[in-house]
Amino acid sequence: MQPRATRVGSASALSRRSFLLGAGGIASGLALAGCAPVGSAGARPETISFYVSKPEVIGYFDELIAQFHRTQSRIRVVRDSTSSMSANFVRNSPPDLGCWNYNFSVVPFVEHGALTDLSDLPEAATINPDLWPLMEQTADYPGRKSALPYSVTAASVIYDRALFAAQGLDVPTTWSEFADLCRRLQQADITPLYGTFKDNWTIAQGMFDYSIGGMIDTPATFAALRAAGTRVGTGSAPSFAEDFAAPMERMAQLREWHQPGAVSRGYGDGNLAFAQGKAAMYLQGPWALGEIAKTTPDMDLGTFPLPVTEDPADRKVRVNVDLALWIPEASRKQEAAREFLSFLMTPAVNDRYNADNNGFGVREDAPPASNPALRGMQSYYDDAAFYLGASQLIPAEIPVANYAQSIAFGGDPQRQLRTLDSDWARLALRSAA
Repeated sequence: MQPRATRVGSASALSRRSFLLGAGGIASGLALAGCAPVGSAGARPETISFYVSKPEVIGYFDELIAQFHRTQSRIRVVRDSTSSMSANFVRNSPPDLGCWNYNFSVVPFVEHGALTDLSDLPEAATINPDLWPLMEQTADYPGRKSALPYSVTAASVIYDRALFAAQGLDVPTTWSEFADLCRRLQQADITPLYGTFKDNWTIAQGMFDYSIGGMIDTPATFAALRAAGTRVGTGSAPSFAEDFAAPMERMAQLREWHQPGAVSRGYGDGNLAFAQGKAAMYLQGPWALGEIAKTTPDMDLGTFPLPVTEDPADRKVRVNVDLALWIPEASRKQEAAREFLSFLMTPAVNDRYNADNNGFGVREDAPPASNPALRGMQSYYDDAAFYLGASQLIPAEIPVANYAQSIAFGGDPQRQLRTLDSDWARLALRSAA
């Protein structure tokens, strides 16, 4: 599952000044990086630290480390998943290689130039060019490719294909078709959507993000919001109250098609209930597929982007760069870290990871998603008909998931959006101070 990561940076406990002081030893670290090359005759194996942020794949990467060790004897990799990245960067002792969710948690390290430029690696040239704008939209340092995407997850509507077939239902392509589909299901005494409103992150990544991303130009809107800064909410465009008004109307309508008691159901409840056939659709990402399969292994599932306009061409899927690889400037073992990074990016290794973890490939020549349930999103991914979720583009200091939950509970969308405007402007003022 995908709970929201916490941002560190100028508006958090880690100040820019302390970050830069911690990065002050970079020059000395680079000097030491010029020691004897990896694999010199008679040299001991060089040990590098490898940080993995995603708990559910720690064991998977441990196996890859063991596989890497079997292929050579010059480099030893020690996996770390418990250290504090903020503290380690400030102390000038970050890991030699990181494999991290590419979201707001990585922003300060990228924007302060604390990560090396990987653009000269052969692997960088193989990346699907449609993914670089996603990386830059989250965090960017001019003139650098500070991280290489490793896995992309795509999320949309999960639906019960067998139930749709039994009811003679087609996948909707417009909002009107979707609304008609939900009404037909209700007339057949079938719950259209299973909601897990108790866990606010499921609302943020689901109804909130799908409604926004399927209706507005998310990159352009957030670029305008960032440019406006402290002026957001002052009565002039852009503003959340203005730009998100229509999508939130859609979100409010979606509430009507969820089961009674959705406010008291959490993520685990939803996975079990959907696996038991208690709803036709589920607004969740691919991380739910494995949980559903624990109850009903052979459930025939499909996916489709939620249509929120009357133009089928507007349909897109929500994506996030689930994992990305990066090497800190402060690492004294950059060449060894690059060698292990190249191993991880080997097509056989990278493709197997994405196949086993319901991810989409990051290279231009990557194979399609292997899970049949994900095939409904493949053409959209291939055509770059995707967007980063709005909830992932709003700094973690702003409790947007709580605001989305309030709307799901029946609250006034405009009130929450005006609060979001105020929060954004206030954070922009603090960041500029």
